[in-house]
Amino acid sequence: MPSKLEQLREITDVVADTGDIEAIRRHRPQDATTNPALVLKAVQQTSYETALRALVQQHSKEAPEQLQDRTAVSLGTEILSIVPGYVSTEVDARLSYDAPAMVARAEQLIGLYEAAGADSKRVLIKLAATWEGIRAAEILEKRGIKCNLTLLFSFSQARACADAGVFLVSPFVGRILDWHQAKEGRSLSVSEDPGVKSVQTIYHYYKTRGYQTIVMGASFRNQAEIEALAGCDKLTISPDLLAALDADTGTLERSLSTSNIEPISKEPALSEAAYRWGHNEDPMAVEKLAEGIRKFAIDQESLAKRLEAFRD
Repeated sequence: MPSKLEQLREITDVVADTGDIEAIRRHRPQDATTNPALVLKAVQQTSYETALRALVQQHSKEAPEQLQDRTAVSLGTEILSIVPGYVSTEVDARLSYDAPAMVARAEQLIGLYEAAGADSKRVLIKLAATWEGIRAAEILEKRGIKCNLTLLFSFSQARACADAGVFLVSPFVGRILDWHQAKEGRSLSVSEDPGVKSVQTIYHYYKTRGYQTIVMGASFRNQAEIEALAGCDKLTISPDLLAALDADTGTLERSLSTSNIEPISKEPALSEAAYRWGHNEDPMAVEKLAEGIRKFAIDQESLAKRLEAFRD
């Protein structure tokens, strides 16, 4: 019997949620996603120190933000040499409410990938799914730059991303579960899991209405959540959970499918006011989006300090 990981590969694109090069080599994902926390974790490994020092010293006159982008692109370029699909690279979270700045930074990242000889068509630019982030993605998509809208917690975010023609969205399953379990003071089973239900709702909404936006469940807390979403377009999974799936030889049932989809007409696009009100009506989404941006910003600052230590 093939492992559940191999069974999952047959119905879903498996994506590695890590910047750990050896883990990516070991698990052979289709794509890989990174974020400021994962980049920081990766560069803290001693194996990166020599390369980091050389990179910083080569570009020692550049601003901290430019060095951070170079570091993320250096890691992403190495990942692209391993995976056959996409790598996601995140725009600085501190720009999450400034659409023009996000567009400029995204184009800078793509320029760095191209200068490194990488195939920029296989790069997904990650942006927080704020209203401004969605508007930035809409501009970038029209310029041929594919985007991954992250820190997605509310249905309003998902609707607005589809309206904008975003290439891919990443609903954060585990962080949604964390919030609800903390509020209810109890553990929730996978059948009750609001993070799983969120992805199921988004998937059904997109497929019934003919949106081309890819749904990629992210931020998993356990294997059961992954299995409950088997058949989703993509799932980005940590190395620990990839290993658990690889060691499990049980039968994996498909949970999501387009086989019985009945087409429905699309609703009018959400206005900014409707987006903001709908998002505001979900206290979990409001808290987790703000918290996610703050935490990614802290990771960016930590990365900057580590790189500064390598300047001449």
